[in-house]
Amino acid sequence: MIPATPFCDLLTDHGVTLVTGVPCSYLAAPLSRLTDEGRYVPAANEGAAVVIAAGAALAGTRGAVLAQNSGLGNMVNPLTSLLLPYAIPALVFMSLRGWPDARADEPQHAVMGGATHRLLDVLGVPHWTLRAGMDVADLGRLLDAAEQELSEGRCAFVLVEKGALEPALRVPAAGASPSALTRAEAIAALTAGAAGAFVVSTTGYTSRDLFASGDAPTHFYMQGSMGHAAALGLGVALSAHDTPVVVLDGDGAALMHLGTMSTIGAAAPKGLVHVVLDNQRYESTGAQATTSSTTDFAAVAAGLGYASTAACRTAEEIDAAVAAALAAPGPHLLVITVQSSAGPAPARATSALSTPDIHHRFAAALAAAATVPERSDR
Repeated sequence: MIPATPFCDLLTDHGVTLVTGVPCSYLAAPLSRLTDEGRYVPAANEGAAVVIAAGAALAGTRGAVLAQNSGLGNMVNPLTSLLLPYAIPALVFMSLRGWPDARADEPQHAVMGGATHRLLDVLGVPHWTLRAGMDVADLGRLLDAAEQELSEGRCAFVLVEKGALEPALRVPAAGASPSALTRAEAIAALTAGAAGAFVVSTTGYTSRDLFASGDAPTHFYMQGSMGHAAALGLGVALSAHDTPVVVLDGDGAALMHLGTMSTIGAAAPKGLVHVVLDNQRYESTGAQATTSSTTDFAAVAAGLGYASTAACRTAEEIDAAVAAALAAPGPHLLVITVQSSAGPAPARATSALSTPDIHHRFAAALAAAATVPERSDR
């Protein structure tokens, strides 16, 4: 198990001056140290991260990316259409979720866990695996091999197995005010105020808290697919016309594919209520900072065509905002300031349900809602 300090020192020894990426718990310790040193730039998504590193290379410096293999799909376009054809080098450390044994991880990691090495082979990207039990000298040898590829204008990936790096040295301080609601309290207020609505919840602790607050067939727990909860909710809202749909998003997830908010504004689904639970942190990967502290989600939504926006900090404000949103054509955005959680995280929905179960019962509930005859007041 390699400590964070020699890991970061080796990056320096190999000329890395800028580090960017999207957090993973496997990489939490070096991310914490690099953040403390002012060397880490949070990227909105993994594709943007490799392009930031490419920009550093164009300016004559060495950039590195730290990310999770679930985000490899986000990297494929810039890798194949920018870095590889232009021969722009980038060093990427990518954690290996769902590998070597997919059964030891969550179901959303199974496909990519088994495909990561093969995908890089297909793309012709050199890669090495940093295994649990390797030491600093082993990492140095991997980086020396990667250096040869980088010097010739190629990308180089170091794939990081669980346990190869030491756990996080500390838990960063909460980003939001400690007087704010917890995420669980905010979700309880939301689901109470939107009883009967269909709810799509983003990956991470948001889906865990929704499941813990009370499971229902009308809940779609979106483990994985970070950044796409709003798109899924949009598809539901456009297809299940008068059915109210509430999307529970996180600040990091909303930032990852912020352009979806423009699509929502343009499509104008009347029944969609988009909620951003903002604690300024990627909490489930180690509470690393997002960039939401400098982002005005409400102003963004207003500029992109949402019918209304509201900022909430209390249960009473949530009650009022939800009632107003459900009473008027949308789409609506609610931005709720929440504090980071204390204590152990609740269980994932997949501790009790399979992912196909979540799909099929949600679809069945939508179909049942569509067959309910409209009430006549005549």
